[in-house]
Amino acid sequence: MSRVYIIGFMGVGKSTVGKKLASKLGYEFLDTDKVFETKYKLGINDFFLKYGEELFRKLEFDVLKSTFDKDNCIISTGGGLPCHNNAISEINKNGISVFLEMDEKAIHSRLVSSKQKRPLLQTFNEDELLEYIHQKLDERKKHYEKANIKVPALSIDIEDIIQMISDYQTNI
Repeated sequence: MSRVYIIGFMGVGKSTVGKKLASKLGYEFLDTDKVFETKYKLGINDFFLKYGEELFRKLEFDVLKSTFDKDNCIISTGGGLPCHNNAISEINKNGISVFLEMDEKAIHSRLVSSKQKRPLLQTFNEDELLEYIHQKLDERKKHYEKANIKVPALSIDIEDIIQMISDYQTNI
């Protein structure tokens, strides 16, 4: 269980679950978004707007690759990271992936209540936000579904996730 990657859409609780999992296992916790922002000294939304998605995805993938030599680490990824540059395959080669699955209405509800923390989403009204979530989930689902383990994000139990990871390792 050396490297575990937590993947899923924004707002599903990747960082929260990752921190709890790391704490419970005595592992290091990394959030690829935070690593990116520290390394490039710019918030992701600002970077995206200033330099564009193509450069962002390339550099984000570089951040991901930098985790491949970490041991005893839980890594929370940005929502889109597994969906570009064949990243989900690289994640699965270098660790165990855990997909926090949540339906679009639940994601919408969570994002609306935390909207002030996500500048990119402030341009949407509630209907536009739901449409954005629907479209992005539709695009990303095929990548998320390649995860080694799928967990319903609305009913997470850290002990259950640890058991699922252990069971998965036993069966590979």
